[in-house]
Amino acid sequence: MTYDDAFSALGDPTRRQVFEAVAKRPRAVGALAAELPVSRPAVSQHLRVLSDAGLVMCRAEGTRRIYAARPEGLAEMRAWLERYWSDVLESFAAEVNEGGRASDGSYC
Repeated sequence: MTYDDAFSALGDPTRRQVFEAVAKRPRAVGALAAELPVSRPAVSQHLRVLSDAGLVMCRAEGTRRIYAARPEGLAEMRAWLERYWSDVLESFAAEVNEGGRASDGSYC
């Protein structure tokens, strides 16, 4: 998985709802479909995309598949964001230290 896959997967509002639901507590496709304004087949498709992106995992319980958020997928996204945020803060600090202000004291 790359962070691009994960962010792309979460770019769809309905898919985010599916992800948020399984992040709250693991559940089966039928339970998710009952809570969301989409069909059971649509929930399955969204879960497949989230799984391919490394954001959810499933386990078998008899004939049912129970889906849950995959902590490692979230950790990878968070690590990417943290690195990016650190780079932004370092660039901002460098600009401030170099006196990159406009004549009116602003940075834009």
